[in-house]
Amino acid sequence: MIKKAVLLIFLTSTFILTSCLFRGRIVYVGEERAAKERIQEILAAIKDKDKEAMKALFSKKALEEANEIDEGVDYLFDFFQGDVQSWEIDAWSSDESIERGKKSLMLRAWYIVTTDKEKYMFFVIDYIKDTMNPDNAGMYTLRVIKAEDEETEFGYWQDMNIAGIYKPKQ
Repeated sequence: MIKKAVLLIFLTSTFILTSCLFRGRIVYVGEERAAKERIQEILAAIKDKDKEAMKALFSKKALEEANEIDEGVDYLFDFFQGDVQSWEIDAWSSDESIERGKKSLMLRAWYIVTTDKEKYMFFVIDYIKDTMNPDNAGMYTLRVIKAEDEETEFGYWQDMNIAGIYKPKQ
């Protein structure tokens, strides 16, 4: 009887500790999947130079708070050169808030995008879910720089948390 109890505890513990894994991959990949989908949407809007599609990625709150969103989109379309050869997620992190059954999930993602002309770094703040404040759901921040300018144009994410599209001061 004791052997069965120990075996049952062992199997239960093993199941609980490995339940997040499936074929060596984490089962819950919602944030990573959302990060991949978001960069694909951004790159498609840039490729097509589709101003309305780009603006539609942003939350209502971001569009209200952003200074000159149309000028930011135009700047981005002029700044980003070449055809995308590859992209990868450099890093991502998320924060979740739950209050009275409502949830807000903020995703921060850094990407490296290589075109046939240049190498870029993207930084995105995206509220992939926000039932606490539905106007906040969507992209909040988009910063695109040349990879060579990382030291001067990237900083702590809190310092880059600015509504809309980053446009360096000229």
